[in-house]
Amino acid sequence: MQDSLNAILAKASAELVTLHTRADFEAAKARYVGPNGEFTALMKQMGTVPKEQRPAMGKLINEAKGQLQAQLDVSLQRIADAEITAQLGSAIDTSLPSPDAGPGTTHPLTLVREEMCRILRKAGFAVADGPEVETEYYCFDALATPSDHPARDAQDTFYFPEAARFGNVSKKVEGEKYLLRTHTSSVQIRTMLKGQPPIRIVSPGRVYRRDTTDATHSANFHQLECLYVDKNVTVRDLKALLDYIFASLLGKDTKTRFRPHYFGYTEPSFEVDLSAKHLPKVKKEWIEIGGCGMVDPAVFEGVGYDPEVWSGYAFGMGLERLAMLVYGIDDIRYFYQNDVRFLKQFA
Repeated sequence: MQDSLNAILAKASAELVTLHTRADFEAAKARYVGPNGEFTALMKQMGTVPKEQRPAMGKLINEAKGQLQAQLDVSLQRIADAEITAQLGSAIDTSLPSPDAGPGTTHPLTLVREEMCRILRKAGFAVADGPEVETEYYCFDALATPSDHPARDAQDTFYFPEAARFGNVSKKVEGEKYLLRTHTSSVQIRTMLKGQPPIRIVSPGRVYRRDTTDATHSANFHQLECLYVDKNVTVRDLKALLDYIFASLLGKDTKTRFRPHYFGYTEPSFEVDLSAKHLPKVKKEWIEIGGCGMVDPAVFEGVGYDPEVWSGYAFGMGLERLAMLVYGIDDIRYFYQNDVRFLKQFA
């Protein structure tokens, strides 16, 4: 049988390189691996092979089958490439320069992210990063999010199947699930668990939530969050930093205000409103831009910090929202369409 397998492979190798159409290819494929094909007929002979020889013979057949399939794949790809070349050759002069030639442009989300990081670096913050695949502990438990909180529902969060495994993200609590992070606050927990204060970090990154995509919402978007932990940190420090950030990014006429709110991992908590009528597309006196607050003592206790010694604040906002304000963009979907006409405006 070994000789027969080698003969079929040699015959196929010589024939497949001569094929030029899909019809010829399909006919040749049927002759080898079709119901009545030569290779199929050899496989049917396995029933006549003595039982003790079947494992070795089965291995030979599988190896030959893999080689034959590889030859078929190469032949089909060659024919498909030739078809595409024939279709394009009459319509496109490939010797002409590309209308998009020249250096590329930086995406507007990247521009805003890098500018925000530059502003915060001047205030002493370091950029921190973390995995996009997280566990319930880092994303919810360590942030004092109750097990029955709506954010933990499968209608709001993307969970992985229980059998999923990620070697670079270890579970901290037995039985917890893997998920796509819903905020970059998980980076704050990972940073605090690495060492004692003082800590001053900014964590930009991609996050995921089950949401309907429209002009202002997306299931995949980007956040930027900050954490500052030290002795005697107050709400006044938080407000001063936010004033500095938005004046630097959007202009000195920008103002901010706090409204009382609830977040599970900060107390007190606030919504941050922005007044920036000098910007394009801003028609209202105040618009909501993010959330913030003083880190809850329970969060500090969970990472081994003494809340009697340390205090801190945290805040977060969407990068898409900021970019839409900065550039006067009125539809979040433009950021993800990779339309060259849109991207060229940020050269």
